[in-house]
Amino acid sequence: QVQLVESGGGLVQAGGSLRLSCAASGRTFSNYIMGWFRQAPGKEREFVAAISPSGGRTLYADSVKGRFTISRDNAKNTVYLQMNSLKPEDTAVYYCAARLGSILNTRGGQYDDWGQGTQVTVSS
Repeated sequence: QVQLVESGGGLVQAGGSLRLSCAASGRTFSNYIMGWFRQAPGKEREFVAAISPSGGRTLYADSVKGRFTISRDNAKNTVYLQMNSLKPEDTAVYYCAARLGSILNTRGGQYDDWGQGTQVTVSS
């Protein structure tokens, strides 16, 4: 099991930027695929982005492609989500998640460990 703690959320105006961080502990971070998901009020959780253990492969939801960038620093056991050109519809609680393996996966059920989430609010 790996423990995950997100940070970096907050209130930002439309068009602005935020960088989320997710610090991991407990297991060998570099063995894990890392993902970001989000859940808006009244909506189901949705996939945002994922990154391979080495950081060489990434996957994005169509809704964030070109605006968000996922990256990781295995030396710091941390995964990041750089969010640019934010829109009000990006408002949600953002969660990071971890799973062992090599195949990037968009389904939350395939991830084993989750953080507590960080709130992102984008005002219009």
